[in-house]
Amino acid sequence: MEVIEPATPEEFEKYYRLRYQTLRAPWGQPEGSERVEDDDTAIHAMLVDEAGEAVGVCRLHLNTPQEGQLRFMGIRQDKQGLQLGNKLMQYLEARAKALGASSLMLQARDNAVNFYRRNGYEVQEPTYMLFGTIQHYRMTKQLS
Repeated sequence: MEVIEPATPEEFEKYYRLRYQTLRAPWGQPEGSERVEDDDTAIHAMLVDEAGEAVGVCRLHLNTPQEGQLRFMGIRQDKQGLQLGNKLMQYLEARAKALGASSLMLQARDNAVNFYRRNGYEVQEPTYMLFGTIQHYRMTKQLS
């Protein structure tokens, strides 16, 4: 397994397909809802297996020069629970630091809070309900 930054149309197709399958399809959201306006200015990371298939996705966007935001973390269902998300977190945290960020924030779904806690993030506050059913929490981490 390795983390790459998708660069070709084929890689982006795999990236967005997995983002949709893990983060939108289970809640009946339409295709295309996995994309947002600032995707073109974000750093995208994709964990791929030995066959080049997407196993995990996440993206980094700088909110300010000092604060990065992680969004759209998703691991393929058959690979969840294997600590593969940690690889994406480590990769994007290193990228954020290299860009000069001193902290990261994210909006964690209720069922992902403990994953982010294990990766050093702290809950700041509950924020919003996605699709009217998924509670999110603002979490932050200082980069050292």
